[in-house]
Amino acid sequence: MSVHIGVDLGGTNVRVASVLENGEVEEMMQEATDAEQGSAYTIDKIIRMIEAVADGRKIEGIGIGAPGPLDPHRGIILDPPNLPGWDEVPIVDQIAKHFKVETKLNNDANAAALAEAKFGSGKGYDSVFYITVSTGVGGGLVIDGKVFNGAQGYAGEIGNMILNPHGYQYSNLNKGALESYSSGTAMAERFHEHFGQYGGAEDVFSLVSQGDEKAQRIVDEAVDYLAMGIANVTHVINPAVFVLGGGVMNAGDLIWVPLQDRLEDYLYPGLVPHINLKQAALSGEAGVIGAALLPGQ
Repeated sequence: MSVHIGVDLGGTNVRVASVLENGEVEEMMQEATDAEQGSAYTIDKIIRMIEAVADGRKIEGIGIGAPGPLDPHRGIILDPPNLPGWDEVPIVDQIAKHFKVETKLNNDANAAALAEAKFGSGKGYDSVFYITVSTGVGGGLVIDGKVFNGAQGYAGEIGNMILNPHGYQYSNLNKGALESYSSGTAMAERFHEHFGQYGGAEDVFSLVSQGDEKAQRIVDEAVDYLAMGIANVTHVINPAVFVLGGGVMNAGDLIWVPLQDRLEDYLYPGLVPHINLKQAALSGEAGVIGAALLPGQ
């Protein structure tokens, strides 16, 4: 019996799983990334985890989903903020050299997009745009079952889309970028500004459910900018379906109903009946499942 291996490399934890042909996670291990120990230390850990999960079976391929920026064409991690010191790390060459099987690297959002397109809420559609709204805002485009990376591997980076050139700015993002308005981090910032307390998006939604008007304004702003971002992607790509995941999108009708309403205001009238928003189906396993699908892409 052979196995497909998916690696979900994050700033805090790394997960390695064997994934079956039907997308089911057979076995998964998780350990601390320990990124501060250096890339060589973590890559050695990943190799040991792959060996443990494979358990002596033939490995068909290894896919790695990691935070950007990275170069999927060369298999190199560039300089991601949550992997400090990981500059120009040829992770694909290092892992492929050990296992001597096809090994592919891609952005973690692209990996999740691929999983949702094949086994999740995007199954059966020829074009799927995946958006994750959590700590940040990420995206990925899958066309006819293939991730569209773009010339340098930056396709789908919806979080850095400029929506208000005079607006907020976070980290290395553009001023007024979508992530600066609609992410969980942005909502937490607004929460602190309005209430003088530290909290997260879940605290904002909790107050909204109690009828708090200030909290409602925070959500309205986040929804408005997210609707703008989706409308812009619609007018450029016109995908068959948008699949939205991440913690912020778990707020149910508090976010989904107003998002649909606001989105209609930003679309060509002829597109309104055809806009298709679906909630992600694979939850926390999308990244590792999608990573396992990368070989052969």
